[in-house]
Amino acid sequence: MAETQQETRSRETRAAREARSGRSQGRSGDRGGPPEIDLEKLIADSLYLDNQAHAIVARMRDMDSGTKSQLRRLYNAVRRACRAPEAERQHHFVMLRARLAYTIARHSLRSLDSLERLLLQVTRKNDPRGYERFRDLFEAIIAYNE
Repeated sequence: MAETQQETRSRETRAAREARSGRSQGRSGDRGGPPEIDLEKLIADSLYLDNQAHAIVARMRDMDSGTKSQLRRLYNAVRRACRAPEAERQHHFVMLRARLAYTIARHSLRSLDSLERLLLQVTRKNDPRGYERFRDLFEAIIAYNE
C-alpha cells in the first residue's frame, strides 16, 4: 500500500524527534547504530533531508566530541568534490569516503556512520543529483551544528 506524502512526513518527523531524544531504534544491523539514510528519499524530499540533518546533529551532540572545525574541513572537501569535472567526480567522492572513514575512526565520531554509508550509496549510483543532495545534507548538518 502506498503511503501518502503527509503520512511519510509525519513518520519522518516522529523519527527525527525520537533520534533527538535518544529513542531511535534504527534500521541498520550494526548494534543499534544510526538508521540508514535512503538516497532516493533524500533526492526527492527536502523535508526528509532536513529531518536527517537534525537527527545526525542530535546524535553528534549525544555521542561525540567532534569539533566544528573537523566538520567544516569535511564539508569543504565535499564542496570541492562537487565542483570537480564530471569525469572525475566519482573518484573525488570515493576519496572523500576514505577521508570520512579515517576521520570517524580517528576521532570516534560514530554518529557520522550513517553519512559514510550514504556516501557509499552516492558513489555507487554516480548520479549528479545524489552528489548535490549529499552536499546539501552536509551543509544542513553544518548549519544545525552551529
